[in-house]
Amino acid sequence: MLPLQRRGFQLGYVAASGRASMPAAGAVITAWRQDQAMLLPAMVDVAPFSGQIAQAHRLMEQVLENEEAASFFDEEPYCSRLQQLPLLGASLEEHDRQGIEKIYFDAEVDGEVVAEGLWCKASWLSFHDEDASLRFRFSFGMEGFEDVAADPVSQHWAGELCDALFPESAAVTADEHILQLLHGVLDGEPAFVERIVYFNAPNGGAQMHHDVERGHDGVIYAQLSGSTFWLALAKPLLMDELVAFVADPRHAEDLRAVLPEEADRQELARLLQDRAALSAYLDEPDHELVEAVMDRCAAFVGYLVERGYGYMLEPGDALLLPQRDLDTCVWHSVYCLGDEPGEALSFALRRKVN
Repeated sequence: MLPLQRRGFQLGYVAASGRASMPAAGAVITAWRQDQAMLLPAMVDVAPFSGQIAQAHRLMEQVLENEEAASFFDEEPYCSRLQQLPLLGASLEEHDRQGIEKIYFDAEVDGEVVAEGLWCKASWLSFHDEDASLRFRFSFGMEGFEDVAADPVSQHWAGELCDALFPESAAVTADEHILQLLHGVLDGEPAFVERIVYFNAPNGGAQMHHDVERGHDGVIYAQLSGSTFWLALAKPLLMDELVAFVADPRHAEDLRAVLPEEADRQELARLLQDRAALSAYLDEPDHELVEAVMDRCAAFVGYLVERGYGYMLEPGDALLLPQRDLDTCVWHSVYCLGDEPGEALSFALRRKVN
């Protein structure tokens, strides 16, 4: 049994029940169109990239020790891969408490700049002192404002930057079997538009959230090393399960443990009686009343697992997460399993526009 522990909260235990079999392509496509998460066991061939994955772990350790990344990209093996992507400089992310450093690059072809304002941002995954989880996000332009789908050239070169720094990305982006499956899912040639490389560490992971953004239709997550446990279900189902769980008197003590104030429990009950209000509340940045249940209530985590929304990912496994819109998107949370951090890819997907 492995503990589900995240940011100081003990939320139960899980055990592997045997490796699932790969679903048929038609089932994967249907699940995507019906806004269902889909596990793809052993879909990713990680063996050819063992050296690059080991190098990525060394980088993670260097960033953890030094709390900066740019200087390491001036050294091998990175500098020789960045000949078309000169490193311009770096800035501390003082405005972002989770941000460590944003590193800027241009893309050059035959001495001419073809894309500028590319960046790799290194960040903590949480504020918790005992969570060493990191992420490296690749994009361009003004963070949070740029419609990345509107600039396919910069989008392409941001992907090239990710490939240069983390060449194990090709385990997903250059695998013919994965590309063929995604072609069916997206009804066209896939494009990987927003890329994040994660290192989920013990006591870390991500709280329940969605990944809806302009310019993409969903996400493929690929476990390259280590193990994670996921809860993933579409927003309408999440709301249904919240209503059912809170209404069950057997969970009254569990609710009091995470929402000790009577006024908070009453407000939560009011929200759960109005589906439109609950949906709007979930879309707010601060949805503490529901977050307390989703992310800190062990009984609710166990309830979702029993209801079939849990997924265990080992190296080589992938997970598809449709993100069609705010009303239908698959919400998900992540736990690191075991005593070692693991590397994973989380790449947004859209159909390529020619």
